[in-house]
Amino acid sequence: MYLLINTLASFIQIYTVLLIIRVLLTWFPNINWYNQPFTTLSQITDPYLNLFRSIIPPLGGMDFSAMLAIILLQIVGGGLQSI
Repeated sequence: MYLLINTLASFIQIYTVLLIIRVLLTWFPNINWYNQPFTTLSQITDPYLNLFRSIIPPLGGMDFSAMLAIILLQIVGGGLQSI
């Protein structure tokens, strides 16, 4: 059981880093998201982010859904580590 929880907590940490990289890369408008490795990063992170984009639409050109997604992952990861 410990191995499963530890693996899941590690996955959440890695996925959080991928989300942060994805958000930081959106600051560069000249990135072509149809080239590798950006396509893979987008395919991995966008389904999770789209869940939050349907809840919180972009306000004034700012997408706050990524912040909510990262906060939720941190809460779940922290809960797993406390078990």
